[in-house]
Amino acid sequence: MGRLEGKEVIITAAGQGIGKATAITFHNEGAKVTATDINEKTLSDLNKEYPKIKVNKLDSTKNDDVKSFINSFTNIDVLFNAVGFVHHGTILECDENDWDFSFDVNIKSMYFMCKAALPIMIKNNGGSIINVASVASSIKGLPNRFVYGASKAAIIGLTKSIASDFVKQKIRCNAIAPGTVFTPSWEDRVKQSPDPVKAKKDFIARQPMERLGTAQEIADFAIYLASDESTFTTGNTFSVDGGMTI
Repeated sequence: MGRLEGKEVIITAAGQGIGKATAITFHNEGAKVTATDINEKTLSDLNKEYPKIKVNKLDSTKNDDVKSFINSFTNIDVLFNAVGFVHHGTILECDENDWDFSFDVNIKSMYFMCKAALPIMIKNNGGSIINVASVASSIKGLPNRFVYGASKAAIIGLTKSIASDFVKQKIRCNAIAPGTVFTPSWEDRVKQSPDPVKAKKDFIARQPMERLGTAQEIADFAIYLASDESTFTTGNTFSVDGGMTI
């Protein structure tokens, strides 16, 4: 028996990185996983490797699409929100479009997903919502992460508010705040920098453990928040960051 045996789970941004690692890990722990992403190719690859993981193309920034998708479920035990976008720059390098896009992807998508899923969770006597935030948020200020940090701080506020409002309905809502994690999106950002070699060294240098985290390490922690082992845990943000916030 896995730690998530029989639980109905929805995961966003599951085509790669933290979302994909979590989808596979939850599946291996016995969960019934539905993986969503806007990228059909990565979802198809995931489904070929793990046929029992259901896949569904979904743009979670579109409210009507989210409602239609969520309403196809009669039960949701766990919602894992992993959608995210990293904008590079200070406030002076962030125009209104950058602000709107970052907040739409990083926080409005979670608002849509949580609002649609909560009535189903409440009807079925509880559930666990897990939101991927970041140490670059209200936890810690990092250079050139202005709108990213602001939007990730909003995730922490959203998480605490949902936890407070629905604790008596047996809804648990927590956030994970990763440090720098080795993912395809991180690799893309490094490659696009003026000096990729220096950029990689700088990312590693800000990690006290002198290495990047792995998507698997985030997924392994998420098991606890998704499982019945954490039934007394809600409204918290857990830094999984290799010591960045010591």
